[in-house]
Amino acid sequence: MYSELTNTFEQLHYQNISEERKMTLQPLIDFVQQKMDEGKDININFICTHNSRRSHLSQIWAQAGAAYFNILNVHCYSGGTEETALFPKVVETLINQGFNIFKIADGNNPIYSIKYNEDSSPVIGFSKRYDSPFNPTSGFAAIMTCSQADGGCPFIAGAKKRIPITFEDPKISDNTPQQSQVYAERSLQIASEMFYVFSKIKK
Repeated sequence: MYSELTNTFEQLHYQNISEERKMTLQPLIDFVQQKMDEGKDININFICTHNSRRSHLSQIWAQAGAAYFNILNVHCYSGGTEETALFPKVVETLINQGFNIFKIADGNNPIYSIKYNEDSSPVIGFSKRYDSPFNPTSGFAAIMTCSQADGGCPFIAGAKKRIPITFEDPKISDNTPQQSQVYAERSLQIASEMFYVFSKIKK
């Protein structure tokens, strides 16, 4: 794992997660643990409205967190109720926190290679619907990262488990002097919670 990213993970030991929030995260811990105990692939699809901010941050930090704790066969995905584009500030924030990211394709919906380790396959970041062919079709956990998507998608076809783990949208800071700080804080909040989830998995 890249040294700067490892340093970010080491700092997460000191992030405070409330007992209430730990209860919110417990169903995801249980899902991962059950799949691992059964020797099955662990597929997790993080879902938000636009698949542009929170769902990508969750996907990327979960994949890196699984690697950090050497939890094998974890495959993280993301999707939205509609397709837009991965917001550039998310890319900038993740680079600042230690990821190696480069653009594979331009256009209205750019495609990014997002790496946490020189020798691991990258996370492929771009906006898509949650039921895109790029994502799993069955046996996955659907993690609803925003209340709008949670309320707007009463049924996720193929999901083994549906778990609401919602985050405040950093979009509220767009076009303000606080934007960089808000995105960094939201990213680290999501990182710390994914770090917590995978730290609880018993091998």
